[in-house]
Amino acid sequence: MFSKFLILSQFNKFLRFVTLVGKMKKIEQAPISSLGVIKRTKILATVGPATNTYDSILQMVKSGVNGFRLNFSHGSYEEREEQIGWIRKASKELGVHVAIVQDLQGPKIRLGDFEGAITVKKGEELRLGYKVTQETGLLPVQYDLSKKVQRGDRVYIYDGKVKSVVTSIKEGIISVRIENDGILMKRKGINLPDTDLGGDIITKKDRQDIVFGSEHDIDFVALSFVQTADDIRLLKKLLNNLRSDVRIITKVETKSAVDNIEEIVRESDGVMVARGDLAIETMPESVPVTQRKIIGLCLQYEKISIVATQMLASMMEQPEPTRAEVSDVATAVIVGADAVMLSDETANGRYPIESIAIMKRIIMYTQENSTVKAQFTNAHGYSIPEAISAVIIDLATKVSAAAIVSETQSGATAISISSWRPNLPVIVVTPMLRTAQQLALLYGAETFVRPIDRLAATKLTDWLQSQNIFQSGDTVVTASGMYPGVAGGTDTIKVRTLS
Repeated sequence: MFSKFLILSQFNKFLRFVTLVGKMKKIEQAPISSLGVIKRTKILATVGPATNTYDSILQMVKSGVNGFRLNFSHGSYEEREEQIGWIRKASKELGVHVAIVQDLQGPKIRLGDFEGAITVKKGEELRLGYKVTQETGLLPVQYDLSKKVQRGDRVYIYDGKVKSVVTSIKEGIISVRIENDGILMKRKGINLPDTDLGGDIITKKDRQDIVFGSEHDIDFVALSFVQTADDIRLLKKLLNNLRSDVRIITKVETKSAVDNIEEIVRESDGVMVARGDLAIETMPESVPVTQRKIIGLCLQYEKISIVATQMLASMMEQPEPTRAEVSDVATAVIVGADAVMLSDETANGRYPIESIAIMKRIIMYTQENSTVKAQFTNAHGYSIPEAISAVIIDLATKVSAAAIVSETQSGATAISISSWRPNLPVIVVTPMLRTAQQLALLYGAETFVRPIDRLAATKLTDWLQSQNIFQSGDTVVTASGMYPGVAGGTDTIKVRTLS
C-alpha cells in the first residue's frame, strides 16, 4: 500500500494522514506509547551542535527518540559528560528508558593539511606520504598507508570523488594513478576497499575513549571500520578488562566486513549498516541488497540491527523529506530493522525535531499499513530459546493477547522474542537498569525496571492496568524463569486474563 501512495505521487495525502496519526493522544502522551500502537522500529538520533542543549534533548525524546548517538570523532570529554547527564535527566523526567551509543572514530585515514584546492587529472601520478610537507605532486596523509597498501589496491579520496590505484610503494611514499578528473582538499577522507588494515582499527584515541565510556553511563560502543570478527573480539577483551557491561555495535562500512559478514554478525551484539562509507568501499548499487542481508542475519542470530546514513538528508535544509527518503525509511521498517538512525539531520541540520517527528510518522504509518512482514529465517535449526519464543508468540496470537511480557536479566529472552517480529508489544521487565536502557533499541519492546521478584511480571501488569494501559478482560502471556534474576533461565510460560 505504501508503494502505491508513492507511485501515485500522493505524498501530501500521506503527510496529512500521518499528521493525524501523530496527533492521536494515545500515541503522543502515554509514557509507554499506549500498547497496541507503539512505535515498533526505534529511532536513534545523533547529538551535535544543533541539539546541544538540555531542552533539545528533552524535546527529542518527546518526539520519539529511543537512543542517542554520541560521535567521538568530535567534542571534548567535558561536553560528553554534560550530554550524558542531559540524556539521563530527560529519560527520568519523561519516565522512559533510552540508550546511549558511543561511536568510536576509528583509524583516521584522511589527507593532511595543505594549502588550497589541488586539481588532479585522469592518468597523472600523485604521491602520498605520512606527515610529509606539501610539494608538487606530493601530499600529506594522516595515516602511514605505506605499511598497509599493496600495488593494485584502490585508493578512493574525498568520499570517493577522486579514484586512484596504487602503482608503487617506496620509502614510506605511495604513488597512485588518478582515474578521473577532480579536486582534492585538506583533511578529506580516504577509503581503501582492497586494503587489509590487519587488526589495526582500534587507535590510541579509541582506547582512551573506551576507558571514558566504561567510566560513564554508556550502553553501547560502536566500532568503526571493522574488517573481521577478530576486531570485535579485541574490543570485547578490552571491555572485559575494564569490567564493562557495555555492548558492541559493529559498523559495517568496509568491503572486508561485507565479505566476513556472517561471522561478524554472530560476534556482535548489534550491527549498524553505515551506508555512507559502505557505498564508497563497495558498489553503491549493492548497498540495498547488503542492507537486507545484514538485517536478515541479525534476525537469524538475534542481534539488534540499525540502518544509518542519509535517511532524511534533505531535511538538513528543508522542512519536509523527499519521496525517495520516505521510501527509504519505510523500506527499513518493512524488512525488519530494529532501529533507523538520524545523523547530520539532528547533529547539524536546521530541522532536527521535525526530522524525528516525520521519521516517527513514517514508521507508524508503515507498520500499521504494510502488507509485507519481515520473516525470521532459520538456517541452523532451532535453539531452545528460539523454540520457546516461537511457542510464546504462537500462543499469544491464538489467545488474542494484548501483549507479551518477558521477565529477563540479560535481555536474551526479549531479544529472542523480538527477532520473530511479532505484531504484539513486548513488555520487558528486568531488574537491571543497563539492560532496560540497551533494550530501548529493540524492535517492539517497552522496558521497565522492577526488583527481582517471582511476581515481578504480575505486579507490572497490575500497574499497567491501573494506568489504563491494560483493560479488564485483557489477556497477557508472560515468559519467566523459575529462578528470577538468573540469566538464560526462562522456562515458564503463563497466560493471565486481567480481572
